[in-house]
Amino acid sequence: MKKIIYSENRKIRIDKFLASAFAKASADKQEFFLYTRGEIIRQIKEGNILVNGKKIKPSYILKEGDVIESGIMNHESGNAENKKISPNSKIKLDIIHQDKNIIVVNKPAGLQVHPDFHEKNNTLVNGLIAKFPEIESIGEDSTRPGIVHRLDKDTSGVIIIARNQKTFLELKDKFKNREMRKTYWAIVYGKLKNKEGIIDKPLARAASYRKQVIAGHKTKTKIREAATHYKVMKEWKNYSLVEVTPKTGRTHQIRVHLTSIGHPIVGDKIYKIKKMEEIKASRQMLHAANLAFELDGQKYDFKAKLPEDFREFTGNID
Repeated sequence: MKKIIYSENRKIRIDKFLASAFAKASADKQEFFLYTRGEIIRQIKEGNILVNGKKIKPSYILKEGDVIESGIMNHESGNAENKKISPNSKIKLDIIHQDKNIIVVNKPAGLQVHPDFHEKNNTLVNGLIAKFPEIESIGEDSTRPGIVHRLDKDTSGVIIIARNQKTFLELKDKFKNREMRKTYWAIVYGKLKNKEGIIDKPLARAASYRKQVIAGHKTKTKIREAATHYKVMKEWKNYSLVEVTPKTGRTHQIRVHLTSIGHPIVGDKIYKIKKMEEIKASRQMLHAANLAFELDGQKYDFKAKLPEDFREFTGNID
C-alpha cells in the first residue's frame, strides 16, 4: 500500500484532501487518477483507505503527521502506456454531425461517457479515441478528452465533443455562460397539476456526496442555484411526457427537480418516491433531445431522435 504523510499545518477532511491531491496529480501528469470525491468516500467507507493504520470516516480531520495508507493511490500508476485511455473500436458511435471543430453524438442509454474507477474500457470516450485519436490531448482532464459536458450513463441523447483546444475552451465558456440551449424529454410519474412552469430550487450535495438534494437552511455542503423549465407534452393514466429545459447545468438537476415536485422520472433508481407504484422501465426515461448554440458566427441546432425504448414505452410517440 502506498503511504502519504500529511505534513500541512491546516485542518482538512481526508476526502477533500485526497480529491484535491488526485486532481493535482492528474493535472501535473504525475499519475493517471480516475477517482472522484464520491469514489474516495466509498473507498474510505469500505476500509480501503486508512489513517495511522485505522479505519476512519470520510469526515475525519487530518492532523500534521497523520499517515494515510491506500492501494488506490498507485492503482493506475506505472509507465506512460498505462496512463493512456485504451481505444475501443467496438463502441458504436451514432454520429449526428462532425466537422473540423466538433463531433456530435447521439449517446445510447447504458453507455458511460468517460472512464472511472469502475469502468475503464467500455465508455463513449474509449470509442471516440479509437475513431478520433486527435482528441486525446484536448481538454483539461486526461480522463475526459474533448468532453465539454456530460450525460448520465442511463440518459440518452445529444452530446458534443471538441476536436481542438480552441473549440473546447469556447464551448466550455458557452456552457458556463448559459449560451447553450439544451432540451430534454422525460417520462415522469403521474399528471402534473401545472402543465408548464419553472422549478427554481437550489441544489447541494447530500452528506454522502452520492446524490444531490434540494438545499435548505441547514445544508452543510455548497449550495448552487438551479432552475428548470418544464412543459407537459402528453399525458396517460399514470405518467406524463414532459419537455424540460434546464436554465442551469447542475449534476442530476432535472432528476432532482422533477422529484421535488412529486413527479420523479420513470425508472430512476436514485431519485424516486417509494410510495409510487413501480412502472417497469429499462432505465431512467430521460433523453437529451436537442442542443442549440452559436459558434464562430454559425448557428447549430442538433436533434437526437427518440430511442426505441421511449417509443415502446409510450406507444410509439411521434
